[in-house]
Amino acid sequence: MSWFVQRSDTTEFRRRFRWIALFFTLAFLGILGRLFQLQILEHEENHAIAVENIVRRVSLATTRGVIRDRNDKVLAGSRPSYNLYVVPSKLDLATTWPKLAEYVGLQQEERMKQEERLHTILADKESPKRDQQILLKEDITRDAVAILTTHSADLKGVSVVPVPVRFYPHGEVGAHVVGYMAEVSGETLPKLRGAGYVEGDRLGVTGAERAWESYLRGTRGWEKVLVDARGKRREAQGIIEEDDKRVEPVPGRDLKLTLDADLQIAIDKAFRGELAGGVAVVEVKTGRILGLYSKPGFDPNALSGGQGKSVIRETFRQLYADPLKPAVDKTVSGSYPPGSTFKPFTALAGLEKGLIDPHASVQCRGFTQFGRKMYGCTHVHGATDLHKALGESCNVYFWNLVTQNQVGMDLIADMAQRFGFGQKTGLGINAEASGRMPTRAWMTYRNKGRYLQGFALNAAIGQGATTVTVLQLALAYAALANGGTLYQPQLVRAVETSNGTVVQEFTPRVRRQVNIDPENLKLVHKALIAGVQEEGGTAFKARIEGVDMAGKTGTAQVGHKLVRGADAEKVWYFNRDHAWFAGYAPSSAPEVAIVVLVEHGGAGGKHAAPIAFQVIRAYGEITAKRAGKGGTDPRASSDRRDSPRQNAPRQNAPRPRGN
Repeated sequence: MSWFVQRSDTTEFRRRFRWIALFFTLAFLGILGRLFQLQILEHEENHAIAVENIVRRVSLATTRGVIRDRNDKVLAGSRPSYNLYVVPSKLDLATTWPKLAEYVGLQQEERMKQEERLHTILADKESPKRDQQILLKEDITRDAVAILTTHSADLKGVSVVPVPVRFYPHGEVGAHVVGYMAEVSGETLPKLRGAGYVEGDRLGVTGAERAWESYLRGTRGWEKVLVDARGKRREAQGIIEEDDKRVEPVPGRDLKLTLDADLQIAIDKAFRGELAGGVAVVEVKTGRILGLYSKPGFDPNALSGGQGKSVIRETFRQLYADPLKPAVDKTVSGSYPPGSTFKPFTALAGLEKGLIDPHASVQCRGFTQFGRKMYGCTHVHGATDLHKALGESCNVYFWNLVTQNQVGMDLIADMAQRFGFGQKTGLGINAEASGRMPTRAWMTYRNKGRYLQGFALNAAIGQGATTVTVLQLALAYAALANGGTLYQPQLVRAVETSNGTVVQEFTPRVRRQVNIDPENLKLVHKALIAGVQEEGGTAFKARIEGVDMAGKTGTAQVGHKLVRGADAEKVWYFNRDHAWFAGYAPSSAPEVAIVVLVEHGGAGGKHAAPIAFQVIRAYGEITAKRAGKGGTDPRASSDRRDSPRQNAPRQNAPRPRGN
């Protein structure tokens, strides 16, 4: 009977077994539920996380737009550059390093410096740089790249990384207007991340490079790649969907400027004898800028990073140590007293109010006395009317307008402001100065409630507190030449795609129409012709045969001050007057206006006017050459251009009109 009696331990085992079975059943059901949740309910989310772990989105570099001149000559482009990187922990200093130094042509001093740097990194066992790529040399030669590629199997830990570098084929010529690029600084990067900038990016700093950065920079693309646990690329094999695998980068837009590269080179050549200054050449009927030149300049290639950071530092050190201030754009950022180039606007102020009889004469004895102060003229002019006063630049005549004809400071300032003085031109590049066109109220405030008549005497001849920029003066003379239309200066002609398709074209814009009696403009025009083409004119001796131009010279005085402790022999240059010339050509049917400033150059007729004539002659030659003709004057007759005498020596050339 005992065989049929159930043992108590068996019953306990079965009871425990049921609980264990229930536990595993519930666990299994929980796992199935979790699997259902992961595989069915949350499939898309989990699949995305899994793909994210093995898929990397690699940024694809874009191409910066090219800047060209009006004739499609490249002013700023990009060239390929190659940087050399090494991983210190993988580099064998005993065998690989000597070969590498030889292949890239490291000089002994540089080689020792870099070798010491590598030893220092390797000596620190905790340094993260041991396993990181460090830059060894920037912009290595193409020959070095070829050698390194050939011997890549023997150069463990060495890599060559291609990077685009901005290139400026004309160097210093036009550097201020075109601009340069620089790496985004740590201070500005947080502000620019929202616009898509990252570490190592470069952006325009000055000139057109900065003003048109958003057009030029382009948009990065990206590509998704499959990587393993070590970060190495693997074949995607359908894991990455084709529609979502790659977005092509969008290249930056190209800029077509109104500048003429050949004319810029001609300006640089004409300016070689002078230390500092600026030149502006604009189209009279459009306001388009053909030439904008500032001297001294700088090499944008050195500042844009292609030659290494040490070159950048040294270049900036030289720029800021130079007393001639090469970093300053003398055409728009600097403002100067215009001197006698301002006299036509003083004359118009009186003519428009009927305060001047252009045929009435003033006796110039070489000076005038006002109160206790003596004001000297350039020389004794004798009987002088408006025509002679402008042509020969008689200060006494214009001082007499103030003292005898009631051509006061406010009247002069009003006329000048109508022609754009005392206001920014709106060019949109670099830090533009507005100049200064003082009024009676401003001078009274500045002098603590005192107003002296001498302030107006200075204003009448473009001295004292009156200052202008080179570009302002060029646009004002263009308005004189075209009948009173003051244009907005235009630097960019069009925005284009990389294949030349025009995206946006810019037409000339009129700032204002200066309503001037045509007869008064004609009086000034004839006087400006006399200043160049009549004997006694201040620019008469500077004229060039075959060049038809009207204009006005200026010699603007500067404050003769000596800083305490400075050597007088070393600062004499900065106490010299500024030399000016402002005019337009040809005088019969003006096409271009030109302004030349020679900073501390001395007399305008001796230093600025010759440069202006050389530039206008070059303009005529360039224009004629492109038209398939010879000649120098832009409006020379066709028989003169086609004549065999066009290449004859200057002394045999026809005399200019009016002589």
